[in-house]
Amino acid sequence: MSDQYSVTGLVATTPRHLVTQDGLPITSFRLAASLRKFDKQLNRWVEAETNWFTITSFRQLAVNTAVSVSKGDRVVVMGRLRVRDWDNGERAGTSVEIEAETIGHDLLWGSSTFVRTVNNRELDQESQPAPEVIEEPEVQEPETKGKAKAQVNG
Repeated sequence: MSDQYSVTGLVATTPRHLVTQDGLPITSFRLAASLRKFDKQLNRWVEAETNWFTITSFRQLAVNTAVSVSKGDRVVVMGRLRVRDWDNGERAGTSVEIEAETIGHDLLWGSSTFVRTVNNRELDQESQPAPEVIEEPEVQEPETKGKAKAQVNG
């Protein structure tokens, strides 16, 4: 099963960041997404049930998540849902994971300051010398009657 989902919730564990032997950054954490409903008898909103997700991010998103998200933060996550059954011999269960495509703070609960990250590709482009521009000689084309001349911008 692989579908696109968005979920809001509370970061329930300290995000765990690691880099694989191949150099792939990965950050993961558990997210508690509580459903709320209005209780007419109490005349207020109450917590109904909590769904638990393992959120996993890769590459630049993993690096940014590791430095931006902390346990206790309210976040919004969008990504691919994966539901998997598991059995380790002693116990069996089902894991519900979201492979994050985007993660951000939930601004309903607070404010955030954004600092743009410079991608490695942008750094590579800045460090390389600008390509040499070779000007081609201008060619005069004969005018043709009744036709507009097309101009190509380079």
